[in-house]
Amino acid sequence: MNAKRKVEVFSAGCSLCAETVEMVRRNACPDCEVKVLDMHDAAVAAQARKLGIRSVPAVVIDGKLAGCCADRGPDENTLKAAGLGQALP
Repeated sequence: MNAKRKVEVFSAGCSLCAETVEMVRRNACPDCEVKVLDMHDAAVAAQARKLGIRSVPAVVIDGKLAGCCADRGPDENTLKAAGLGQALP
């Protein structure tokens, strides 16, 4: 009996998330178990935080956040550098 590769897509149901789900399903092999997880569910959101997910869509393969999905999301210092919290001159 072959083990399945576990692929989880964390989604908020937006069109970008839907495109990612479709891309993952299109590229999944018969040994891939693809699950779509709804970030509106508090338990899913808590799991996402533990995995380091800061924005969606995000893909986790065999329990590890894919490199393309890491280190994204709002960053306070970057937003301030872009002008957040500063009046226009």
